[in-house]
Amino acid sequence: MSNHLAKVLMDQFAEATGISSNSKPRRYLWTDAYAVCNFLGLAQRTGDERYRSYAKVLVDQVHYVLGRHRDDNHRHGWISGLPDEQAMLHPTRGGLRIGKMHNERGLDDPIDPKREWERDGQYFHYLTKWAHALFRVGRDLGEERYFAWSTELMLTAYNAFTNRTAAGRSRQIFWKMSIDLSRPLVSAMGQHDPLDGLINCLELYTVPEAKSNIIDELARTIDELTEICALANWRTVDPLGIGGLLESATRLAQLVHTHGLARRELLYQIMVAAEISLEEFCMTLDFNRPVEQRLAFRELGLAIGFHGLQRTDKWMAGDAELMTIHKRLMRYTSLAERIEQFWSNPDHRTSKSWNNHLDINAVMLATSLVPDGFYETHDWNEIFPSTL
Repeated sequence: MSNHLAKVLMDQFAEATGISSNSKPRRYLWTDAYAVCNFLGLAQRTGDERYRSYAKVLVDQVHYVLGRHRDDNHRHGWISGLPDEQAMLHPTRGGLRIGKMHNERGLDDPIDPKREWERDGQYFHYLTKWAHALFRVGRDLGEERYFAWSTELMLTAYNAFTNRTAAGRSRQIFWKMSIDLSRPLVSAMGQHDPLDGLINCLELYTVPEAKSNIIDELARTIDELTEICALANWRTVDPLGIGGLLESATRLAQLVHTHGLARRELLYQIMVAAEISLEEFCMTLDFNRPVEQRLAFRELGLAIGFHGLQRTDKWMAGDAELMTIHKRLMRYTSLAERIEQFWSNPDHRTSKSWNNHLDINAVMLATSLVPDGFYETHDWNEIFPSTL
């Protein structure tokens, strides 16, 4: 059942957004990051290479559409400013647009928080999602260019979004930047943005094909993100945010186990924050709310996080403290089952709340049903420098 529904959802998405049809490509960075992983997961589960080809097509479309200026903008060409030939080789060097309906806020336009949600620009947390998707494609295909694009994107994002002190030390990461990365559009920092960036960079540091100069810059970025994370409070009652914590715990647990990464304390802190967050979330939880008052993609983010957590017990088996908190977290997995069952019901997918966010809802439901492409499915063999 899960395979079938995931295939239906992703086939419809591919046709509607121009991946498998002649429709004009409709690209949105967050949704597309999950979609790339979904296609990889479906290829793994079904053996249908059509889905792997969809993943590659989608990567190219995202880079060509969201790596370039909008059609309604006076600027043209690649955001990076590189000429076409160079930009095609380095499509993430200038970052990637969100893909919002309306153009970004102008220099002289007043800030309108409500309208800002519908305006284009660049989000740090969207860039980290896309960097992870590229990493997963690189793992699946064994092609160095996807790792290089992922690394360039993370370094570009971190350097552009970081607000530094007068002494040059990193202080915070802006939540939203302009399309050309020249100015912040929202100066606040996303609660989990530094953690997302750190996990991505730690993964990328394991890639043996990475060039020495990039390794050095990655190491510096990891050090600075670690400093920002040291001051963070990750507790949240947002189901999407809690799912993100569980996802980070899953990926970090694999790095700690497989590479002897010296981040065990960080892993423990993330799991504690997730547990406290789940306790607080359940105090206000109401699954009896009308469907129109529920946001599928936020709930499904939590379910996706639990699918990662279910994979981590083998990596924590030798650590009694981690296993204890892992068992406590696993008591909440029924939440994921209830969320999946609710949104798998066709009647609930006819609601206005579902169709108002159709692409992102469908893709994240498919991710929850078939999470294989989103999470690493086997241990790595590379040697990781355990000093990080």
